Amino acid sequence: MALLELRDVEARYGQVKALHGVSLSVADGQAVSILGANGAGKTTTLRAVSGTVKKTGEVVFDGKSIGRRSPEAIARLGIAHVPEGREIFGELSVWENVCLGAVTRRGWRDARRECERVIDYFPRIAGRRGQQAGTLSGGEQQMLALARALVSKPRLLLLDEPSLGLAPKAVRDFYEIVAAMNRDFGLTVLVVEQNATIALDATEQTYVLEVGRVVLEGPSEELQRHERVRASYLGY
Repeated sequence: MALLELRDVEARYGQVKALHGVSLSVADGQAVSILGANGAGKTTTLRAVSGTVKKTGEVVFDGKSIGRRSPEAIARLGIAHVPEGREIFGELSVWENVCLGAVTRRGWRDARRECERVIDYFPRIAGRRGQQAGTLSGGEQQMLALARALVSKPRLLLLDEPSLGLAPKAVRDFYEIVAAMNRDFGLTVLVVEQNATIALDATEQTYVLEVGRVVLEGPSEELQRHERVRASYLGY
């Protein structure tokens, strides 16, 4: 059963149309990637889901249309969005940043337990709770942004270019944690990536966007062998 569906979604920034009738589906518990060059509409697709861009068409989550709901209401439904650039609060501590993910939860005692549970998945930052978040490395900041998102116990995690600017080991570590959450807790993941190799390895289904349109879709393993994908995104 599809947890998320986009049906003929169009979006624009002023007079510039960014999405031209995008349709896609993400099954409950599935990990799905969106590939495409800069300007293809990848980030806008995630924003259409999280309610942070004006759009037409239909966005359906868990069988209910959410296209007209506010970003706050969408977050409360169980959709967590980790945007490009991480957007952590650099002047706050690591622990304070993690706890900010609990703002949609009721009851601080339960929220604190969830913060403790989640941060244990991130040993690189768990021992530095009092450290100012802005002093972390890029990879550690990305881990922190993910931890903050997971504290809300989302059903769907939206990831926008999580590998951007990170060292290869940091990228591997990040995706290993995402895979563990997907495997152990059935977390559904929709990830936008320019690193096609790791995106195809880490997901089950892939959509390829070009100029705001879906031009290819299919199992990630099959698209790894697709001539167009290999030439445009894998470099061979």
